[in-house]
Amino acid sequence: MTPANPLLDFSGLPRFDQIRPEHIGPALDVLLADAEAAVAAAERVQPVTWESFVVPLDDATERLWRAWGQVGHLQAVVNTPELREAYNQNLPRVTRFGSALGQNLALFRQYQVLASGPDAGGFDEPRRKVLDNTLRDFRLGGAELDGPDKERFTAIKEELSALAAKFSQNVLDATDAWSLFVEDETRLAGLPQDVRDSARAAAGKDGKQGWKLTLQMPCYLPVQTYAEDRDLREILYRASAQRASEFGDEALDNSGNIERILALRAELATLLGFGSYADYSIATKMAQDPAEVLAFLRDLAARAKPFAAKDRAELERFARDELRLDSLQAWDLAFAADKLKQARYSYSEQDVKQYFSEPKVLDGLFAVIEQLYGLKVQPDTAPAWHADVRFFRLVDAHGALVGQFYLDLYAREGKRGGAWMDDCRNRRQRADGSVQTPLVYLVCNFGRGAEGKPATFSHNEVTTLFHEMGHGLHQLLTRIGELGVAGINGVEWDAVELPSQFMENFCWEWDHLQAMTANVDTGEPLPRALYDKMLAARNFHSGMATVRQLEFGLFDMLLHERTDSTQEPVLAVLDRVRAEVAVNHPPAWNRFPHQFSHIFAGGYAAGYYSYKWAEVLSADAYAAFEEAPEALAATGARFRDEIIGRGGSRSAAANFQAFRGRAPNIDALLRHSGMA
Repeated sequence: MTPANPLLDFSGLPRFDQIRPEHIGPALDVLLADAEAAVAAAERVQPVTWESFVVPLDDATERLWRAWGQVGHLQAVVNTPELREAYNQNLPRVTRFGSALGQNLALFRQYQVLASGPDAGGFDEPRRKVLDNTLRDFRLGGAELDGPDKERFTAIKEELSALAAKFSQNVLDATDAWSLFVEDETRLAGLPQDVRDSARAAAGKDGKQGWKLTLQMPCYLPVQTYAEDRDLREILYRASAQRASEFGDEALDNSGNIERILALRAELATLLGFGSYADYSIATKMAQDPAEVLAFLRDLAARAKPFAAKDRAELERFARDELRLDSLQAWDLAFAADKLKQARYSYSEQDVKQYFSEPKVLDGLFAVIEQLYGLKVQPDTAPAWHADVRFFRLVDAHGALVGQFYLDLYAREGKRGGAWMDDCRNRRQRADGSVQTPLVYLVCNFGRGAEGKPATFSHNEVTTLFHEMGHGLHQLLTRIGELGVAGINGVEWDAVELPSQFMENFCWEWDHLQAMTANVDTGEPLPRALYDKMLAARNFHSGMATVRQLEFGLFDMLLHERTDSTQEPVLAVLDRVRAEVAVNHPPAWNRFPHQFSHIFAGGYAAGYYSYKWAEVLSADAYAAFEEAPEALAATGARFRDEIIGRGGSRSAAANFQAFRGRAPNIDALLRHSGMA
């Protein structure tokens, strides 16, 4: 019998079309009670074996996390006031359970018994890794804290969860709340026609004449890049740069949230005996300590900054001599860079965009997956949260199901900005020998097609799609059957970007690009001459792009290295980092930290460096394919066997060593970036 509450139905695919805010509380009543009962039973079970102890505990907690994951996902992609209220009401309950689970001394002792018992010697590598990680996580979760400290730790975790949710919601609301209606079309000079069409449709939807400009990326980025009206660029830049800050709605100001989050993180680290939150964060990563991370970032900055300074100087000269801009402002950068790229390479992203129509891009992406791994992506059906959502299945050469994924490509109000992958259900080997196949979400924020045409993507957007698919494949292609280390679970955070960044490389290969391009009007594939221009421009201003990422990584690490959040104001830390590595300095009123959801509302706190750290791994891994281009399938099979198929069942360093036969080095990254 199908449960009346869709959040309690684990028999198949989630019933996203039926989940309502009023289902959340009652579902959690049941799932939390079940999980708490399973925890109580696990505390007492004797003898402690994998089957008697770990499996029933995994069963109950997995159902809870899967249901709550669906709620969190909906909150990110179809946010409504009613859903948000239900989410915020129930978030403390789930956080309290998670904290209590991580601090449960009786469970900790049971895991220690299992780890030292007679069965442990016969465990395979994934089970041994689950045990090692679990014992480590109990210590990091406060299991060994005394009464008052344990209570304080729980309170901190609960408040941090609420603050992260509020931070993200403020950014979303501030983004959605802002718009500018333009009645004079001459102000839109330079904007691509599809952007104008979308802006006119948006105004019409609001019952207004003219064009509605917003801070959603499919509108904001084209304005910054192509709008000839400098004042218009500045208006949107300022609105975007000051979102969720003291310059706007007081109720959406993230200033206090930032300070409170940092103070609580520092206190949490102190409770566990760490010198700083950065030390606490690094405990689960490849890097040994914050000093190693800072040395890595600064070494790369020393290599990149001369290239960045050269990029900046030539852009200033071009802006002055060709565009009549005496001072190059933050809202001029993308515009001037595009004009310079056109002048130097006779090439613009807009020229290329017409060839990347959505159907062809997806065909090309799926063809790469088949060539690499011998797997086919096929259309599938599933209940969805929005009419935009598409659903696919991944099958092997024999037609057996490997996994499934949702694809939600377009920006809209009520949907969090950015692009991401998240898992809905992880791979698991059940007690009866059957396999639970993985299920993931792939989410982007691209523009829609206009006037009945398919959507077209910039090459950067195509790269973003491949990036997120790389994360998805990490989850979908795991061969591990233990939940704790299947897919990305248990993978060190500074290695988790390896498979995603690896996939981006295929967006630059002529053979693959031919299969994913067709002009939206004529159907013609991308001309070789235009591809050659793209390739020539590939590392255009890569120095500036590199130091910008290093700026984010250093800011994040230095912010979380502080033992006292009052030592130095957040914006002062950012200014100090910019003085060290940046060549582009935003206006003093820019409030970038107030929108830095990666570190204040995501999983990247004291971990943003992971993008560059993992880029060393991904570039070096891809070099193996460059070294043997005729052996794509064989190298792809080895990449799956040794890296993405392994999940977190062994260390990322061991995975890389097994694939490459050596430790990673930075040479391939510098070469790919034009900074060798």
